Amino acid sequence: MTETLTEIYDRMTHEGGLRQDAAQRAVLPELERIRAELEAAAAHKPGLLGGFFGKAPDAVKGLYLWGGVGRGKSMLMDLFHDHVAIEAKRRVHFHAFMQEVQAALHAARKTGVDDAIRPVAEEIASGLRLLSFDEMQITDIADAMIVGRLFQMLFDKGVTVVTTSNRVPDDLYKDGLNRPLFLPFIRLLKERMTVLPLESETDYRQHRLQGAKVYFTPAGQAARAAIGKIWLELTGGGGDAALKLMIKGREVVLPNYHAGVARASFWELCGRPLGPADYLAIAGAVRVLILEDIPHLSSENYNEAKRFVILIDALYEAKVRLIASAADEPERLYVEGAGAFEFERTASRLREMQAADWALDKVVATG
Repeated sequence: MTETLTEIYDRMTHEGGLRQDAAQRAVLPELERIRAELEAAAAHKPGLLGGFFGKAPDAVKGLYLWGGVGRGKSMLMDLFHDHVAIEAKRRVHFHAFMQEVQAALHAARKTGVDDAIRPVAEEIASGLRLLSFDEMQITDIADAMIVGRLFQMLFDKGVTVVTTSNRVPDDLYKDGLNRPLFLPFIRLLKERMTVLPLESETDYRQHRLQGAKVYFTPAGQAARAAIGKIWLELTGGGGDAALKLMIKGREVVLPNYHAGVARASFWELCGRPLGPADYLAIAGAVRVLILEDIPHLSSENYNEAKRFVILIDALYEAKVRLIASAADEPERLYVEGAGAFEFERTASRLREMQAADWALDKVVATG
């Protein structure tokens, strides 16, 4: 007999993989309802009427789970998504999804279609019954102006949406430009999704990084082992996919990503011709960045050093938690040559970002 999500959760807490939390546990029956209905619909074979007329199946009512950072929203969604026994499902970070949509709309408009959203929605919905989003937030007017019609079409195509967010639906795109045009989307979310708060008082991610060492030098085997342990702790088992960001028509990939935590090497992010827009997009998409193997910097790798400075500035301003391994302490990374003087500010920021309480209000790993 198949275990319910509550039974799976209880077993995991009993085995020590999770800590029992009443607020988290209270959400599981609603996720179990969605799981059961999706599996029942997948097992149902359409009759002749559905076969002849191709009517899209009705979407199962989804869930909008909101609450503060680090409360366990992403963990609950992963638990649900992993145990829904259907193949037609996808889990994706909301920011990355909207980047994909904007790129697809740009391509569709080049074909001269009158309504670019329709073919994009049809492509997304093709063969899909469940779409699980992490961290729904709307900050871009371009996104705000299309999500209403896009989601309406996805719902009409029978796609069920489950999402997490740090904001209650009524606060999405708050104070945004032309917000009245966005309000129908909020009404649509409330109509097609159950809205539940996760009211846990515990931030599970904060205690994991509170006082923990986050800067390791030298960048060798010992540093890799220590960072590997942090990575497993923050992600609950490692990355599940790459985070792909479309920025001005180019794809920037962070190879390892899970629930707001990304991991990459210095050369993957600073050894490529990336610019301020790329680093700003990365800083906006992650809450924790693990950056490994930062080398000594000099005139010999001046371009890479410049990119590193821009990356740290973007992470600092966005309050992204940085975990790093480097060839030396921040003040000794760049001691001579063009750019060494300007690097003093970067070294100061790297030192500040090591503080035990720095950016903890922004850290999300189970959240």
